[in-house]
Amino acid sequence: MSWPLAKFEEVALPVKGSIVSGPFGSNIGSRFFVDEGVPVIRGNNLTFGQRRFIDDGFVYLTEEKAQEFRNCEAVEGDLVFTAAGTIGQVGIIPPDTCFERYIISNKQLRVRCDKGKVSPLFLFLWFTTREMRQHIINKNSGSTIPLINLGILRGLPVPLPPIEVQEQIAATISAYDDLIENNRRRMALLEESARLLYREWFVRLRFPGYEHTRITNGVPEGWEKVKVGSLLSKIGKGRKIKRDDYLESGPIPCVDQGVDFIGGYTDNEEALFTDPLPLIVFGDHTRVLKFVSFPFASGADGTQLIYPNTPRISPEYLYFSLKAIDLSNYFYARHFKFLKEESLLIPAESLVREFTRFAATNFEQINNLRTQTQKLRAARDLLLPRLMSGEIAV
Repeated sequence: MSWPLAKFEEVALPVKGSIVSGPFGSNIGSRFFVDEGVPVIRGNNLTFGQRRFIDDGFVYLTEEKAQEFRNCEAVEGDLVFTAAGTIGQVGIIPPDTCFERYIISNKQLRVRCDKGKVSPLFLFLWFTTREMRQHIINKNSGSTIPLINLGILRGLPVPLPPIEVQEQIAATISAYDDLIENNRRRMALLEESARLLYREWFVRLRFPGYEHTRITNGVPEGWEKVKVGSLLSKIGKGRKIKRDDYLESGPIPCVDQGVDFIGGYTDNEEALFTDPLPLIVFGDHTRVLKFVSFPFASGADGTQLIYPNTPRISPEYLYFSLKAIDLSNYFYARHFKFLKEESLLIPAESLVREFTRFAATNFEQINNLRTQTQKLRAARDLLLPRLMSGEIAV
């Protein structure tokens, strides 16, 4: 069975401002950003469907400034699309967000749906299918930067099964998404517990035996403070995979400087990296850090692979030491040179060993959860287009 199709604009709320673009660029530039206030949705808050909405990593506007952009607000149930850059990204504002409202940036589009005609979550899932993602990418109207505009968005096709069928499809896929989200949270908690132990021992200096250790200028006796650059081995140049060459699935995961831990997949065995492991991926542009303990292929531009050059510290200890550094954001500049100029402590070897045992156990559990998540996502992504097409009934 196939469902009747409508244009996206036909299922938008029939009021002025239901489909809008973000503010003009110069009206919402960085000079207006503040430390807290009304959050601005940018590309880093959207994905290709891996998550419904990334509810952190915001810049903010004052309440007064946000009032100027009331027509660019996004609230629960609204769909948000990337209009410039990584087109194909989409998000939906869920009911359990950290904020009551958001402002979309100058590179986003927002649609408010008519809930009498369509389930917003059903539509979100439709736009995350491989078919629709590619359809949007093919609509690119930009010359150097990929672009879609309001006209393109309004004309996108959407299927219209009965509303109860839409809700059943959304509920079926949500069961997978809930398991995936639960795994994501468990992984975050496991890493957080290791980070808190690192902070207690090596930042607050409340390590076992600290009561009997002399501390001079913030350095415990027997420890050493050194430049980060003196501890790093930068892994040599190998074959790297460009983002445009990523596959939806494949035998080799690609790890790059993006927010998603795994950016895509490849079948290029020449790019497979197996030694040394575990190691750390550092995003030269993004400052993202990842601890990788499985064979993978490296993303291209801006992906630095680093490893400790001394047995005095472990990759686990180095990872959390680098995570603890508040590295300034120089935007699209190369940040690795600034990272190397920072300092960190080399503790007593016994403490490093004890911390490493704890962290390594947590990372092993994280890898198991990540493998489960990949299997869940593969099953979900296989089922979704069949439900959307009516091939499988709900």
